[in-house]
Amino acid sequence: MITQQTLIIGANSDIAKAIAIQTQNSSTTGLILISRAFDSTNIDSENTAVNRITIKDYQIESIDKAIKEVAIFAEAPITRVFICNGILHNKNIKPEKRLEEFNTESFNQVMTVNALTPMLWIQQLTPMLTGKTPCKIIAFSARVGSISDNSLGGWYSYRASKAALNMMLKTAAIELARRAKNIKIISFHPGTTDTPLSKPFQGNVPADKLFTCEFVAKQLLDIVEATPVNQTASYLDWQGKSIGW
Repeated sequence: MITQQTLIIGANSDIAKAIAIQTQNSSTTGLILISRAFDSTNIDSENTAVNRITIKDYQIESIDKAIKEVAIFAEAPITRVFICNGILHNKNIKPEKRLEEFNTESFNQVMTVNALTPMLWIQQLTPMLTGKTPCKIIAFSARVGSISDNSLGGWYSYRASKAALNMMLKTAAIELARRAKNIKIISFHPGTTDTPLSKPFQGNVPADKLFTCEFVAKQLLDIVEATPVNQTASYLDWQGKSIGW
């Protein structure tokens, strides 16, 4: 019997798929997956506890439409939300090593994906999640978003976007502590994970610091389970250790 549900946004990313695969093993937890596209995964296509929502884009109109579909599937309370959207590079964007490489268009795109989009989801989901049932919202951030931890420099747009996300998550948690005490917000740093996002930057990563998606998903699920709903935002790494904002 399904007694709770997990919502995964950006569900076609590698880590998101690993979270979904591990979650589907629970007989009491349903899955709601949101993505612009779905490819073949190890998620049981016959599993009636798994619902997929295809979204056109991550503009507010599409998000609002997806939220209405989530409400249809949310017969049991949503107790976990994983927001897995993120961008570091693509064919037109590369992390800046020098000031001369800073580009307005790239900055705006990275900031929109990494900071604005997660907050739009939180904004639209909050009325649905507010209530007596504890709910944890996990947004994928990065250690490089920490202002106090920045000793290397570079990566201006990516650092700025994750720092902005962290600030908004912390600010939202302060507000929700007053009006939605059942919601806990976690900003999560997965470490360097073997995905297309990190592929160009894995050369100098020690073998024991390059994680599989399956490992990160298990760590995250354990961390979420152990983290209390305490009306404050947490900024945690893959070990469950706090990172300085």
